Amino acid sequence: MARTPLWKSIAIALTADIAESRYATGDRLPTEAQLAAKFGVNRHTVRRALAEMADQGLVHARRGAGVFVSARPTDYPIGKRVRFHRNVAAGGQLPAKKLLALDGRAADAREAEALGLAPGDPVLVYDGLSLADNAPIALFRSTFPAAPFPGLRDALSETRSVTEALARCGVEDYTRRGTRITAKQANATQALHLHVAEGAPILRTVGVNVDAEGRPVEYGRTWFAGDRVTLTIDGD
Repeated sequence: MARTPLWKSIAIALTADIAESRYATGDRLPTEAQLAAKFGVNRHTVRRALAEMADQGLVHARRGAGVFVSARPTDYPIGKRVRFHRNVAAGGQLPAKKLLALDGRAADAREAEALGLAPGDPVLVYDGLSLADNAPIALFRSTFPAAPFPGLRDALSETRSVTEALARCGVEDYTRRGTRITAKQANATQALHLHVAEGAPILRTVGVNVDAEGRPVEYGRTWFAGDRVTLTIDGD
């Protein structure tokens, strides 16, 4: 099996330190010389690790001052009610969504099965990018049955929020029927949007949300930047 490069191991270790609040947002990291001594490597190896973290938006350098923490991995609860804006805001970060595409088309076999439709039935597909403090943390694709929600396209276009858009269409509450989490590697398109290297580890979640009567209202797939998000299992 291939060994993890030393610079990558250092980047992973420092990212974990940030995630566990050993370094808070705005803190200065130890100098390159101090990190080189700590990890038993040369300064070039440390510099590459810090450059990788900077590319991911976790740290930034100030000329003559050092390298500072600019972000921390986002805790993202997965439970009965998964709400993006609430989850990110609860962690003290500013949530936002960027609309990438909003298209109506025929359901494929997988979407039809998840939503209780027949293959070829009309669906609305919402592709977007989720951000925390303006840093991309996830790509998502939400697929909705089109027939029950004729006003959903306009609501999503205006609000970007699935919760608010569904509420405008009469779905006051919805819950997660189940979630499957799988480790993947970022393809070229995902890497471009998430600001990671192609092949970098990402976490894919697949879930179905249902209304109060148990009818599927959303089939969701999300690809999280693996080193920018910590998925946590909600107690409910």
